[in-house]
Amino acid sequence: MKKGWAILAVVFVVALSVVAAAALRRDNGKTSLPTALVTKTTFIDFLQLRGEIRPVRSVVLTAPSAGSDLQIVDLATNGSKVASGDVVITFDPTLQQRTLETKRSELKQAESEIEKAEAEQRRRVASAQSERDEAKKALERARLEIQGNELRARIDAENFIIAVSNAEEHVRELDKKIEGERIAAQADVAIARQKRDKAQYDVKETERIIGSLQVRAPMDGSISLMANFRAGGPGRAAPEFRRGDRAWFGAQIAELPDLTTVQMTARVDEADRGRIQTGSAVRVRVDAVPDKELTGTLKDISVVAKPDFTTWPPVRNFDLVVALSDSDPRLRSGMSASARVELDRLPNVLVVPTGAVFQRGAATIVYIVNRGDVESRQVTVLRRGRDQIAIASGVGEGDRVSLKEPEQEGAGK
Repeated sequence: MKKGWAILAVVFVVALSVVAAAALRRDNGKTSLPTALVTKTTFIDFLQLRGEIRPVRSVVLTAPSAGSDLQIVDLATNGSKVASGDVVITFDPTLQQRTLETKRSELKQAESEIEKAEAEQRRRVASAQSERDEAKKALERARLEIQGNELRARIDAENFIIAVSNAEEHVRELDKKIEGERIAAQADVAIARQKRDKAQYDVKETERIIGSLQVRAPMDGSISLMANFRAGGPGRAAPEFRRGDRAWFGAQIAELPDLTTVQMTARVDEADRGRIQTGSAVRVRVDAVPDKELTGTLKDISVVAKPDFTTWPPVRNFDLVVALSDSDPRLRSGMSASARVELDRLPNVLVVPTGAVFQRGAATIVYIVNRGDVESRQVTVLRRGRDQIAIASGVGEGDRVSLKEPEQEGAGK
């Protein structure tokens, strides 16, 4: 009897196991397809963009536009705080210091030449005046001699008259010579002064260039170093400027942004340009601040498309600016961000994921999953979006729709 009861118990347990396995297989049949619920909510169509955070107001610190051998010998660290007037960038002044010494030597030489020219001017004028004084004395003697002409013979008297006339002419010639010497000497002095003025300008200009080799912060803020594109290469990003790098005239070395008000800059493909308009609501997420979503408004879209040479063949994009209504102290200029630009909004409509709607010829269908059974049902699409589709008819709120076609699911087993 005990052995019979034991056999019955084993048979009963096996039967329960078979029933449970069948139920499990039936349950698995219900959930083998990935599904989603049809919900009644607000349908929002959006455009996904990538861009970067930029301050509304910022000052870019650049290399000077004069001088040579612009090698950075000192540079503030990225993210460091500076006060107005602090030195941010220092370029090597060695070459300009040598140039300044040369220009100062040229200035001293030019000043010495002025002194020499002025002394020569005084000497030449004094020599001509002395010669004229001698000529005047001779004229006076000739005039004294002519007073006794009434006692002389006629020929002798005429000779004395001619001598007086010659002496007067000689005095007039010496007067002209003095004026000529003065004009010539003044010209020499003027040339020497022009050389001195040019030497003075060169000294001041070199001193200005040396002063420009120290770039100071015009306001308080945090330093953001720019990319040194000449240090990059094919297939690798350009590094930030650092000590020892050589810059070119006007190179953008660092930025001093005002991060109290920030915006996002991005580009939109010309195929999507007609779908967006200024004033649209935008949701922004910064890669470095994943726990916060920023709200903003599409502020500006460029009128002219620009070619983007980061891809080949290059595509044409439109620049756009998103004005952000809030900020975060962790934001820094140049951080990568993604934005969702709102394109359309329909309140209180039935919504399904885009992966739940399939095309069968001219018909648009969904697959309704109910207790393991799958039923295809034709639907009318109200609006298509990136992630969701608004349904006008064909499904009801709470229906469960398949995210894969059953034939594909069966083929995958």
